[in-house]
Amino acid sequence: MKILDSQGRIFGKFSILDLGAALVILLVIIGIFFFPGTSGSLAQVGVPTKPIEVDLVVRGLSIRQPQNLMKEFQTKKKTNIIIRNQPYGQVDVKAVKELPRNIIIPQPDGTAKLLPDPRPDNFSTDMLITLSGKAQITKNGPVLGNSKVKVGTPIELEGFDYNFNASVIDVRIKY
Repeated sequence: MKILDSQGRIFGKFSILDLGAALVILLVIIGIFFFPGTSGSLAQVGVPTKPIEVDLVVRGLSIRQPQNLMKEFQTKKKTNIIIRNQPYGQVDVKAVKELPRNIIIPQPDGTAKLLPDPRPDNFSTDMLITLSGKAQITKNGPVLGNSKVKVGTPIELEGFDYNFNASVIDVRIKY
């Protein structure tokens, strides 16, 4: 009896193509269950969780009464954040400070001077906001939810009557 007949069947029963397809399916199943790889999540089990503080700067926020927003942050002391379009949840608002609006005025001698903005009815404000929460500390840095938090990361702050973006300017891990 021949191992391979004229029609390409092994021992006259199995086609070589069928055996090749079955082998590919078997290898895929073995690859999925025995070598699954990473789960795709940045937050891993067994990673230490530590408190962090994140400083955010808000530039040019269009608002009529910034004092009301700052008072809301100081009384509620919590805000919801969204990092890279991924909702994280609530974090504590540790501090809020309104930054002075300044402009650069060129001088006749060629130098420049930084002076307070003299324009009235300026509905634009700058703020420095310090948030605190618990983050997982990975080898690549702190992670809130499934998003890394680093200098330059845009974070969206959301509350009952506000929704605006800020940029991370400092991350401090508390030990």
